[in-house]
Amino acid sequence: MVVLYYIVFYLSLTYGLFFLVTGFWGFAKNGRKQIKEHAPKTRFAILIAARNEGKVIGSLIDSLKKQDYPKNLYKIYVIPNNCTDDTEEVAKKAGAKIISCDIPVKTKGEVLKHVFAKFMDKKDFDAFAIFDADNIVDPNWLKEMNNTLLSGFNVAEGNRDSKNVSDNWLSGSYSLFYYMQNLFFNKARLNLGLSAAINGTGFVVKKSVIEKYGFDPKTLTEDSEFTAQCSLNGERIAYVEKAITYDEHPIRFKDSWNQRKRWSKGTLQCLRIYGGRLFLNIFKNGNMTSLDMLMMFMAPIVQVISLILFLVLTEFRFLGIELFDLFSYLFASGILFFVVTYLIGVATNVFVFKINHQKISEVLSSVFLFVLFIFTWIPINIVCLVKKDVTWKPITHTRNVDVDALLNKNN
Repeated sequence: MVVLYYIVFYLSLTYGLFFLVTGFWGFAKNGRKQIKEHAPKTRFAILIAARNEGKVIGSLIDSLKKQDYPKNLYKIYVIPNNCTDDTEEVAKKAGAKIISCDIPVKTKGEVLKHVFAKFMDKKDFDAFAIFDADNIVDPNWLKEMNNTLLSGFNVAEGNRDSKNVSDNWLSGSYSLFYYMQNLFFNKARLNLGLSAAINGTGFVVKKSVIEKYGFDPKTLTEDSEFTAQCSLNGERIAYVEKAITYDEHPIRFKDSWNQRKRWSKGTLQCLRIYGGRLFLNIFKNGNMTSLDMLMMFMAPIVQVISLILFLVLTEFRFLGIELFDLFSYLFASGILFFVVTYLIGVATNVFVFKINHQKISEVLSSVFLFVLFIFTWIPINIVCLVKKDVTWKPITHTRNVDVDALLNKNN
């Protein structure tokens, strides 16, 4: 039993150390040299899948119309689907073109597949830009993405920020989660010469990539699935720090539970479908991006295993079984170990918020409760491991924010 514990423990420790060590490259600066300034040239089709988003979609379209980019080089398209509100009317009034979704769709991935097919015969666009209807977009977004594509990348993910970071502890925790992903994964991967991950919104893909490889998602997380497909096809994804998208995060735990349950189930679906091919790609082609994706897809399982290890270690202590590694020694110090670990986490949270220009006084609850946000992922993952099907459930968005007011607040 002790031998098995040590085997699983050191495998889990190696998993965590992998992301810890590679995360330090988020502080390097060589990634900036990979993206050069270019004159506006890329022709963008901006695609927005929208389901009952009448309250917020007008603000997104307004921010897109204020892009510091030639107006003749981009068009805004909204694809209403399964709507029972005035999303289409609001989008039309705001100045977007409407693409009818004339087939049954359940997920955003299915909507994008339908729309991409409609654009394959069009010759007047070079790339697609994908947003969620609740987003607000920085005025330099298209300009930065044009620079990135003309610097040699075919796929790029922007910087995912928040338009409601200080609403409550939950929205702040989401914001902190994405700040960490931006810095310790996406920016670190750019600096390492590896590939960032698509985060669902605020990304671009060249039309030629869709033409060559297609787009036919099979899971609940089309973003993670597309990232895996890029890895398998040798497409490196850039991270564009200056291309900022402001997202609306859930403020109700029920919405958060449903959203993260979909993410977790989609991740497990990706592991089942792509895990074997990613594993072979690591050894066959030395593809480190495939290692990244395989490790990410294993996250729900590793998190549950970590809980089991904690329970086993607690049982060992109760039974008086002595272990001789550093972690077990620290664990034996009892409450002091947990207090110190928690305070290190709090200090990290403060640091990440500060470098993202957030006032700590406005996000204090998230600084101290982010650990709760992470721990509540454990029961979500357990449910997804034992439950066969998870349905896509929409999240209600109501925060209508003007892009100018948001940018003034952040400056």
